[in-house]
Amino acid sequence: MLLTPSNNYSGTGPETAPKIGDFLMKAIVITRPGGPDVLEIQNLPEPRPGPDQILVRVRATALNRADILQRQGHYPPPAGVRSDVPGLEFSGEVEAVGARVTGCEVGSRVMGLLPGESYAEKIVTWERLALPIPDEMSFVEATAIPEVFLTAYDALLLQARLKAGEAVLIHGVGSGVGTAAVQIARLAGAKTFGTASSDQKLSRATELGLDIGINYKREDFSDIVREHTSGRGVDVVLDVVGGPYVEKNLGSLAPLGRLMLVGLLGGPTASVDLARIMVQRLRILGTVLRPRPLEEKIALSQKFQALLLPLFSQNRLKPVVDRVFPLEEAARAHTYLEENQSFGKVVLEVS
Repeated sequence: MLLTPSNNYSGTGPETAPKIGDFLMKAIVITRPGGPDVLEIQNLPEPRPGPDQILVRVRATALNRADILQRQGHYPPPAGVRSDVPGLEFSGEVEAVGARVTGCEVGSRVMGLLPGESYAEKIVTWERLALPIPDEMSFVEATAIPEVFLTAYDALLLQARLKAGEAVLIHGVGSGVGTAAVQIARLAGAKTFGTASSDQKLSRATELGLDIGINYKREDFSDIVREHTSGRGVDVVLDVVGGPYVEKNLGSLAPLGRLMLVGLLGGPTASVDLARIMVQRLRILGTVLRPRPLEEKIALSQKFQALLLPLFSQNRLKPVVDRVFPLEEAARAHTYLEENQSFGKVVLEVS
């Protein structure tokens, strides 16, 4: 996100007070590293679009685990992005456009990825990153798409090369990424395994296309995978846990299998059997969207728009929204997400 000099932020402390003449907007600010109680609604200067950018009146944004890490002080945003305003995706209406913008008009309904700052009434983004919202879709539904569906699409199809007839194990199948991944894997023609913390989440994931559900609190996922694949294993594991899961993930893979790391909720380190990787010719891949170069994000967004976005209007893909909170209740939304009871996305609606 390009910010004007009066709205630049060093990432080292609270923003300076608004200047006389600034237009103000409401935003959720991380006042200090800590728990949900450190989130506070404040008035900040509106961002202003550059020549190739658009100003969007945000109608909804959605929570991600990265927001919690950022709030705790463990996940700084890229350079030039405020570290005290979280948020990685948005939906809203175009309010102003830069001088070189040709594909977006004022009033257009758009959604998209951001490197940060979406917990606010207005955001600035690059025109080529903005995705059109299907006509029949609400802002709340739309904001549940960008981060999780682009992550799942990129991880499963572009990087892990999941193909029809293969099998995939999706950890956290009730999470935002998990609910997106199981739908994409189903459309790709893959057999789907998924782990979750409750039978209720597994039941709901079955409605999205999950074939074999595994309650990790009482079952060993590697045993279930082997049992249902005649001992062969799955071709791809989509992992949001990392750390303690890595060795069992490798043990769940078939020869030539791919372990796709998209999260590290269980920690960033693991001990692995390198001989297993060599003998079975396994591959370990890692991905994250936020720090990627702008052109890579644009290319991914445009591929998604061409290939997958039309499937939402055809009801072949659908965003999964668990609960909606007003922006002013961001702290309560964070608390709810951290309780790990949600299925799909937790959304903040901006009035």
